[in-house]
Amino acid sequence: MLFFVSTLHVMDKKKLRQYYKDKRKSIQDDSNASFSLAIANRLLELPLWEHTYFHLFLSSRQLGEVDTDYILTLLQGRDKQVVVPRMQTEHELKHILLTDATLIGINRWGIPEPQEGIEVLPEQLDVVFVPLLAFDEMGNRIGYGKGYYDRFLVKCKPSCLKIGVSFFPAEKSIPRESTDIGLDYCVTPEQVYSFR
Repeated sequence: MLFFVSTLHVMDKKKLRQYYKDKRKSIQDDSNASFSLAIANRLLELPLWEHTYFHLFLSSRQLGEVDTDYILTLLQGRDKQVVVPRMQTEHELKHILLTDATLIGINRWGIPEPQEGIEVLPEQLDVVFVPLLAFDEMGNRIGYGKGYYDRFLVKCKPSCLKIGVSFFPAEKSIPRESTDIGLDYCVTPEQVYSFR
């Protein structure tokens, strides 16, 4: 499994983003697959399976993200309603119910997203899987810097579970801004972190 030990202490978000982008790109495809599967299996430890509406980002192969196909298989096997994001504007996401008829395309950033479909409002969601580059022991996260998920998560109901997935363990502490929305859990191949 993974034995990455962070050597970072206090570093600004821009440097942290680049550090973790580079670190993630160094993971070979077969390792990405086995680590992603381990993350999906660890999700079975979380108290979330009584919920209905699950929001799942579709991972970008070129960005080296955690492969969420394994999570999707898990959700569909349990007959959950899966909702996937689409970049609607430069600042906002639209959320589409994933069905057999949903057409998926690759946007200009190399991210798979639905072309059209039934919109689901953020208030309806029970669980959101949150993409990230890094997170810390308090549940703070660093994403790609555009703020899409912070603007989206603030619209979700208070009980909505926010779950990060990462190949790497938690940093001790990362910079946090007032608009940042924290995680309830983060799942790595090695362990489940709880911030509740």
